[in-house]
Amino acid sequence: MIKLLATNALDAVLRELVPEFERASGHPVSVSYQSTNQILDLVRRGEAADLLIAGRAAIDELAKEGKVAANSSIDLAASGIGVCVKSGAPRPDIGTVEAFKRALLAAKSVAHTATGQSGSYFAGLVDRLGIGDQVRAKAKVSAGGIIGEFVARGEAELGIQQISEVLAVPGVDLVGPLPPEIQKVTVFAAGISSASQQAAAARALIGYLGTASAARVMKAKGLEPAE
Repeated sequence: MIKLLATNALDAVLRELVPEFERASGHPVSVSYQSTNQILDLVRRGEAADLLIAGRAAIDELAKEGKVAANSSIDLAASGIGVCVKSGAPRPDIGTVEAFKRALLAAKSVAHTATGQSGSYFAGLVDRLGIGDQVRAKAKVSAGGIIGEFVARGEAELGIQQISEVLAVPGVDLVGPLPPEIQKVTVFAAGISSASQQAAAARALIGYLGTASAARVMKAKGLEPAE
């Protein structure tokens, strides 16, 4: 059994690709989805895993700490941050930085994660835009997970998260990406745990995720496959 700790940003991709890999390889896979920062915390506290998929910076940190095997990591895909609303709701103009600021100020509530790559960035971004206090006063902050679910249930008017995570949620519409001047693109990478008991099988899974067919699935799910 390959134990995989994976970022929520690749949830939709892995739910399609992992069963295909299992059928093709005969290697069963157990997947736990967390935010990148939660994965960092779990691994540092001794969580057992064979393969990790998280933000590239986190994989590099764990490699420096000896928790990811040297020369075992590979970039898989990249994603920018997007804004979503409940399906059928009016879509605000977010095409420019000023329009995005107006949309945030006009919204009754804004949801984001506390630990995800997008949520951590957004928390600092609103301060740089000069609207941190106003946004925090109406923010719906989740420790992790899929923010679009809050929006789909009507618990938040706007949701901020990786585009791949937004597209995976029924009941929400992607308004669009953040304006280019304030966009943050995160590269997601895979690395084999230095304590893995299934290193060969984990390496086979990494190889499968780097195939052309996997790249097509990633693109369809809102990710830009690595070159």
